[in-house]
Amino acid sequence: MAESNIPDFGDQPFYDDEILMHNSNPTNEGNVPLDDQSVHNEGQQQQSTSTSKSSVGPQGSSCSFLKRKEKASGSSSTHGPSSELVKYFESNFIIDDDKLDILQWCKSKQDCFPTLSIIARDILTTPVSTVASERAFCAIDDRFRFDPKSLIYYTSMANGIALWAWISATVALLLRFVWHVINGRRSRKRAVGFFHPYTNDGGGGERVLWCAVKAFQEELPDLDCVVYTGDHDASPQTLMARALDRFGVKLIHPPKVVHLYKRKWVEETTYPRFTMIGQSLGSVYLSWEALCSFTPLYYFDTSGYAFTYPLARMFGCKVICYTHYPTISVDMLSRVRDQNSMYNNDALIARSVWLSRIKIIYYTLFSWMYGFVGSCAHLAMVNSSWTRSHIEKLWKIPDRTKRVYPPCDTSGLQVLPLERSAKPPKIISVAQFRPEKAHTLQLEAFSVALGSLDANLPRPKLQFVGSCRNKSDEERLQNLKNRAVELKVDSDVEFHKNLTYRDLVKLLGGAIAGIHSMTDEHFGISVVEYMAAGAIPIAHNSAGPKMDIVLEEGGLQTGFLACTVDEYADAILSIIEMPETERLKMASAARRRASRFSEQRFFEDFKAAIRPILNHVSK
Repeated sequence: MAESNIPDFGDQPFYDDEILMHNSNPTNEGNVPLDDQSVHNEGQQQQSTSTSKSSVGPQGSSCSFLKRKEKASGSSSTHGPSSELVKYFESNFIIDDDKLDILQWCKSKQDCFPTLSIIARDILTTPVSTVASERAFCAIDDRFRFDPKSLIYYTSMANGIALWAWISATVALLLRFVWHVINGRRSRKRAVGFFHPYTNDGGGGERVLWCAVKAFQEELPDLDCVVYTGDHDASPQTLMARALDRFGVKLIHPPKVVHLYKRKWVEETTYPRFTMIGQSLGSVYLSWEALCSFTPLYYFDTSGYAFTYPLARMFGCKVICYTHYPTISVDMLSRVRDQNSMYNNDALIARSVWLSRIKIIYYTLFSWMYGFVGSCAHLAMVNSSWTRSHIEKLWKIPDRTKRVYPPCDTSGLQVLPLERSAKPPKIISVAQFRPEKAHTLQLEAFSVALGSLDANLPRPKLQFVGSCRNKSDEERLQNLKNRAVELKVDSDVEFHKNLTYRDLVKLLGGAIAGIHSMTDEHFGISVVEYMAAGAIPIAHNSAGPKMDIVLEEGGLQTGFLACTVDEYADAILSIIEMPETERLKMASAARRRASRFSEQRFFEDFKAAIRPILNHVSK
């Protein structure tokens, strides 16, 4: 390391006025303070010598400051010892070198002027300003004036830093994503994971879930069955008990459970607008949580979250799905184009031509995305002819699409007697309290039927049976009760929430008719249950009920199809006014038709569909 150019003046850490004024020369070794006379003599000596000293101005150089003629060595004051400062001024130095190093010179004189040398060291080594002296007191310095180029420079720098931060964050997220995917692929377990965030919805989808679990347990006993659920109170034992109590499905052994904590991202209340795309993208985030927690060999979606399929394939899973209905269909596009207001087409949008056009564009883009993600499934099982026709158009994988009718408990319901009391006649409605189930239409049709009922006929009762998934369903149920009061039929209407399977069977065994009103119902398990239990169905004239269920059996009518309030009211009156023999004949034909959709038929078709993919993986 290069040596410093600053001379070494010793280790004196400080100096003070006392040392400066009273540091005696060699003749005053005792450092005795000067008396008043000495001070007076020193003052005279300074005055007498001041004329011979060179004046040093503030702009003089260090050389001119030291250009003095040194006096003779014997010219010291005759008045006794003098201070170091007086001694310095009594000395005359002649230095003609313009390149004088003043620090080195002060060092050479530190024996004679120790205190002054320290002062010189401290002052001359202090950093000085780079501002010129003539500008030191300027009010405005050009360095601080506004420069547009500087603003552009700093703005560009800030943008660059922000861009760098964004790129860094993106790369970090991408690396984390890749790491989780690689880790998941390496740690895949020999298991089938059922992606079913709501295991307490009580609908036909949950019945399919438990029957599918049982089918896998029977087909591959050594394969673990894992259920991804957002119900935090769910456990293997409680789910096994629920499958038996609610649906009559007895599992071979309890399934394993993986709890999900991001289920709010698939809640419809999270997305007041753009609900479809919001829930679809939210399902990807939820499945990310599921697959990072547990990566199975087979990923089985039983809830219709098609946007999760590409992610499951990235994790190395074989993707299987049971699709109850397409998230979007040609029928939905037609309703928006015709500006028809429904639960999935707000009245505000339906009244506006421009908003309807924008929504058509939105639906068109979404249908393209839905087709792409759906095509990632290795096996797609659908529940009806109507669903298959739409899935084949959207996903374009007809060779991997199989129709498997959903499991309906026809065997347990077919033992119920067809003869039943008609005092009062009971009409049952079994459906979740969701907006698309159109419970209000049923209530209004029932009110119209009561208004047209012959006074000699018994007054019927309407029984609503369903489950509530969340707060929105609870509010919908309360609104339905309020509507019954407004229509003045509340005394003729019953509400049963979250019933057990045994209680449901009991109610079905006492009903003469079952009502269903969902437009484009993908299949309609409840309609089949009505028919198997001996209740004549009144179903919506669309989709599954129209194409697969309420069809003639042996040339005999099996039920009624309706669309409007008046059509439903007419069907209700027809069944109430129907003679008992005719009712029994129609109920018997409906029961025979329902046997086509039995639970046993589901197991046979389901196992036949999954065997090729299971055998392919085992090889």
